[in-house]
Formats: sequence, structure tokens, C-alpha cells
Amino acid sequence: MSHPTLTADCGSCFGLCCVALTFTRSADFALDKAAGNPCPNLRPDFGCGIHDRLRDKGFPGCAVYDCFGAGQQVSQVTFGGHDWRAEPARAKQMFAALPVMRQVHELLWYLTEARSLEAARELHADLDAALAETELLTQADPDALLTTDVAGQRARVDVLLQRTSELVRGTTTKKKNRRGADLIGAKLAGADLRGATLRGAYLIAADLRRADLRQADLIGADLRDADVRGADFTGCLFLTQSQVNAARGDAKTRLPKRLTRPAHW
Repeated sequence: MSHPTLTADCGSCFGLCCVALTFTRSADFALDKAAGNPCPNLRPDFGCGIHDRLRDKGFPGCAVYDCFGAGQQVSQVTFGGHDWRAEPARAKQMFAALPVMRQVHELLWYLTEARSLEAARELHADLDAALAETELLTQADPDALLTTDVAGQRARVDVLLQRTSELVRGTTTKKKNRRGADLIGAKLAGADLRGATLRGAYLIAADLRRADLRQADLIGADLRDADVRGADFTGCLFLTQSQVNAARGDAKTRLPKRLTRPAHW
């Protein structure tokens, strides 16, 4: 696997995230929508009718969402290119498959990154084995996929990811532990967070302008509405496109090469 193959290709998907997921009227979604019901903005060709105006129309949650390539995997591989409109009898199963595949692809994203890190070379054999095992799950038929023990696989993978994090962050002098910390609205402008553990930290609306986050572990960190203008994320660990999409950055924000600068920045 590679990061490009774990990136959403909406043109190869049957609009699964627009149907399979629940929308709750909030700052993220302009309406309520139950799982299994198509979004009213979904076009007959499975494209989004307001894709270029999602934030203006009250759907920033859609702009933030990233399936890690699970949508096209379910559409083209698990169900062999047969869409839910053409085969309504399989629709429920297809919709149930998306969140499972997304979790598996997210694990592949993290494992692929870990395997690319020279500092974790002593773990490369174990990471290769975990990658092969996890990728095999993506090839399962629908019935097998829906019985996948994702929690168990995540627990096994997380052991390797934590060890990877320790090896990489061990090269820095500062290794603050902010795991799961409540940093909502925190004033961290210009903060030196190199090598910090920010796993699962709540950084909602935090001021991270010009913060140095190099080699920081950001797996699961909530960056919704965080101000990351001028922040340096180069070399950080386990940052995803969804996390970046949820934050507020600018042209001076430095990102890892595997990620794309959001259009709204």
C-alpha cells in the first residue's frame, strides 16, 4: 500500500459517504439525515451538487471527512463495481461495509507511514507483517468484512505504532506527554511541542499559530477549528488529511508531503 492508494477517489466511489453515514444538524451539517438515506445534495451520477460550496452551504463536516480510500475499495473491489442503486438488495450491506473498511484503511495509513520511517527500522519486519495482515482484510468478501474484528486488529497495530512513536520521538530532547489532554481553546501560539505526545488530545479551537510540532505524535488529536497558521507539522507523526481539513491554516503552515493543503486555507 502507499499513501496515494489510501486517498479518497470520489470518482471511483458510488457516493457511499453521502448515504451510509448519519448527519446530525449542527455546525458540521445543515440537516439531519439517517444512515442509509441519500443526502439531498447527491446527484444521480454519485457526485455532490454543492461540492465546491460545502462550507458556504453549512456542510463543513463533509469537507473535513476523509475515507482513506475506503469508498472506492468497497465500491470497486468488495462489491465488484456494482452500485447500490442498480442493486438495491445489496445496498444495506454495502453501506455497512463502508465504516468497517474505513477503519481498516486508516490502520493501513498509519502502518504505511510507520514503515517509511528510518528511525523505526528495527520494527520494519513487524510492520511489514502487520501491513500484509491488515491489507488482507481489505480483500475479504462482504460477509467476511462485516465480521472483521477491527478492534482487535487496531489493538495489535497500536502496539507497533506506539513503539514507532517512541523510537522517532526519542531523537528529540523535549517529549512532553499531553496524551488525551484537554487543550480546548489553549493558548499555545509559538509553543515548542517538538516530540510531544498529543495522542487523542482535545485541541479544538486551540491557538497553535507558529507552534513547532515537528516529531509530535498527533494520532487521534482533535484539531477542529484549531488555528494552525504558521505552524510547523513537518516530520510529525500520524497526522491525517481529515485532521488538517478540520483546522484553520494558511500559506505559511508547513505540512508533511503526504498531505494536501486544504482549499479553505
